[in-house]
Amino acid sequence: MLDPARIAAIADELVGADRDRSIVPLLTARHPEMTVDDAYAVQQLWAERRAAQGARLVGRKIGLTSKVMQVATGITEPDYGVIFDDMVVESGSSVEFDRFSNVRIEVELAFVLAKPLTGPDTTIFDVLDATAYVVPALEILNSHIEMAGRTIVDTISDNAAMGAMVVGGNPVRVDAVDLRWVSALLYRNQTIEESGVAAAVLGHPAMGVAWLANKLAQHGQSLGAGEIILAGSFTRPMWVERGDTVHADYGQLGAITCRFE
Repeated sequence: MLDPARIAAIADELVGADRDRSIVPLLTARHPEMTVDDAYAVQQLWAERRAAQGARLVGRKIGLTSKVMQVATGITEPDYGVIFDDMVVESGSSVEFDRFSNVRIEVELAFVLAKPLTGPDTTIFDVLDATAYVVPALEILNSHIEMAGRTIVDTISDNAAMGAMVVGGNPVRVDAVDLRWVSALLYRNQTIEESGVAAAVLGHPAMGVAWLANKLAQHGQSLGAGEIILAGSFTRPMWVERGDTVHADYGQLGAITCRFE
């Protein structure tokens, strides 16, 4: 475990990288003894710094829940990060490209909770019972740590690479569709780049939310009513550049579009 002073220094470094849109060297190369618990301590302190600046917590993101994402990153276990109010973007918006670093897009479903969820024994059935509705979402990845050689410790420290989320389409109740078979086509500039099915997320996207509730319990935290939970990507991350238009077609659940300016 790192001492509190080093954890605070890393959190401040990542706050600065977010502010300056800069990239920092691998944390694990500089702190090889750093653990997953250290990484979550850094993330928590980073989140407290953001909250002190006026950001409001509105939800959480789950990452690395599908095999395709684990293969793409070389990381073999899920992780989580926090979502603040200034990270939520409506479909059809223009997104400031320079706001982010190493900009990529992922296709996901978001669960909006009507009831709180508290681990450590949360099941998929608890998640479905607690969910007000599910809505299509795109996650904009924002990585402040150099990409080559990064580990889950680097990623968790960097708020699991959460940059922003674009929400749109048709909200549905969990019993209105078979969530396992929700599919999406991801376009960049009118060309299909990726496609996927939500069952790629741990067999059912609600399983990711159950994992999150149970993982948070290990850190003395829980999920509150009204929180929005990004359940994990079921496509590989797609790189985007300034000027790109991104469109995701979720079939009966509608579509999401944004443009990077």
